[in-house]
Amino acid sequence: MDLLLLQIDPIAFNLGPIPVHWYGLLIVSGIILAYFVGQREAMKRGLPEEFLADLLLWAVPISIVCARIYYVTMRWDYYGQNPEKIIEIWNGGIAIHGALIGAFITAYIFTRKRNISFLKVADIAAPSILIGQIIGRWGNFMNQEAYGGPVSREFLENLRLPDWIINQMYVEELGTYVHPTFLYESVWNFIGLIILLVLRKVNLNRGEIFFGYIIWYSFGRFYIEGMRTDSLYLVGDLRSAQVVSIIGIVVGLVAIIYRRITVKPAVKYLDD
Repeated sequence: MDLLLLQIDPIAFNLGPIPVHWYGLLIVSGIILAYFVGQREAMKRGLPEEFLADLLLWAVPISIVCARIYYVTMRWDYYGQNPEKIIEIWNGGIAIHGALIGAFITAYIFTRKRNISFLKVADIAAPSILIGQIIGRWGNFMNQEAYGGPVSREFLENLRLPDWIINQMYVEELGTYVHPTFLYESVWNFIGLIILLVLRKVNLNRGEIFFGYIIWYSFGRFYIEGMRTDSLYLVGDLRSAQVVSIIGIVVGLVAIIYRRITVKPAVKYLDD
């Protein structure tokens, strides 16, 4: 059978003339699951019942806009010449780092307005953010995007991957199989999710679960980004995601150390 017939159609189904893409379905599914997991923990930690839903109503659209702004900024050599393409988000072109920055800023302002600790909310939300990222990366799989350099089919088989993943990793335009970097990141984030859930029981200082998330994700993203062929670049061969990852690792480590030294007595995650 033709290999192309075995590959997954990025369109899940059609609502009349409107195609519904797997990418969108997976993103929405990730947000919903992340919300329910976060809401359960938020209620345990004493947050108002409607708090997380209200935050998402602001954070989700702002994150999408920021993800697009980040992408367009990094590709300004193209969009500066084609400004009419800037709003065409349906043709692809969003960046997770832009979405995260937008979400964090929104959450910070929102928590200040509600007189609730940002770090308390960030600790609660960190595992949920990883859930969204774990599921969201499978949207890249469906679209055959965010992949790495060429590899052999034998290499993928040696990873003990099922055929339905291996077949999707054959990119017709390239005429070769490619690294499933979407899978590497999804697995890395899943491991991080387990670690963060365990750290809740350790009862770390407030903010350390959130900063731990930043360090973990950034560390993995730095190395995985080096395999990808669709990176956004700052200058020359300097990949923006790797630069942001280094900044994230440094900020996370410095924040943990600084707060350990200066915040006395320290509020613990399970204290309230």
